[in-house]
Amino acid sequence: MSAVPAIADAPILAVEHVAVHFGGLVAISDMSFHVAEGELVSLIGPNGAGKTTAFNVITGFLKPTKGVVRFRGTPLAGLKPHHVTALGLVRTFQRTNLFDKCTVFDNVLIGLHRRSSQNLLGTLLGLPRERQAERALRDKAWEILELVGIAHQANELGGSLPYGNQRLLGVALALAADPVALLLDEPVSGMNAAETDRFIALLDKLRARGMTIVLVEHDMPMVMGISDRIVVLNYGRIIANGPPSVIQSDPEVIQAYLGQGVKHA
Repeated sequence: MSAVPAIADAPILAVEHVAVHFGGLVAISDMSFHVAEGELVSLIGPNGAGKTTAFNVITGFLKPTKGVVRFRGTPLAGLKPHHVTALGLVRTFQRTNLFDKCTVFDNVLIGLHRRSSQNLLGTLLGLPRERQAERALRDKAWEILELVGIAHQANELGGSLPYGNQRLLGVALALAADPVALLLDEPVSGMNAAETDRFIALLDKLRARGMTIVLVEHDMPMVMGISDRIVVLNYGRIIANGPPSVIQSDPEVIQAYLGQGVKHA
C-alpha cells in the first residue's frame, strides 16, 4: 500500500483496499476510492453490488475483513458509529428514522440536543447560561428546517409528513449532527419527480456551503446530473471510477448496470 500523503494534501475520505467477508460470502473484494473535500461522489451498481455494505464499513456499522478507511487522515478502524459521527462523518439510511410522534421542529431539536454540551439540571432549573444555550439550539433548528425547506411544517408530527418530506426531515436530523461530510443512502428512493427536484435543490444548497457528499442512488438521471464523480461497484469490486461523461460510455458499466437504453441518460 502506498504511503499516506500529508494531511493538507489528503482527501477528506480515503477507502483503501477494503474487503468485507461474511463467512464464505465476499460482499466486497477489494475496494479503494477517495473523496476530495467539497466533492459529490455517487456510488452506484446493481442490487447486491456492495454499496450499502460500503457505507456500513465507512461509518462503523461493519468491521472490514481487511483494509482501512480514513476520514480527514484519522483511521476509523474500531470506532463506534457515534464516534464516527462525532468526527463529522454522518449518514442517512434507506429507511428514514424519525420520532414519529414528535413535531418536525422537536425532531430536529432532539437531534441538536444529542450533540449539545448543555447541562440537563441547569436546563431544568432555567439557569441563564442554559436558557441562552437552549435559545441558540432552537434558532439552529429553525435554520436547518429553513435550509431543507420544511419550516412551514414545523408543528406537524414527523410521522404525518408526506414521504418526500419525511426524507427531507431525515436529512435535517443528519444536519443536526453538524456534518463535514454527508453519506446519503438512496435518498430519493420512492420519491416522485417533483420531490426529487426538491431534493436536488437541497443538495445544491449543501454543496454551496462546502459540504462533501457521498450518495448511493439508483436514479441515474439524477446521478449523472449532479455527480462530480461516480464509483461503480459490481459483485463487490469497483469496475469504474470517473466523471459522468466517462461512466455513461464505459462498456463494462453499460453491460453490468446501465444498459444501452440508459447510456445517454
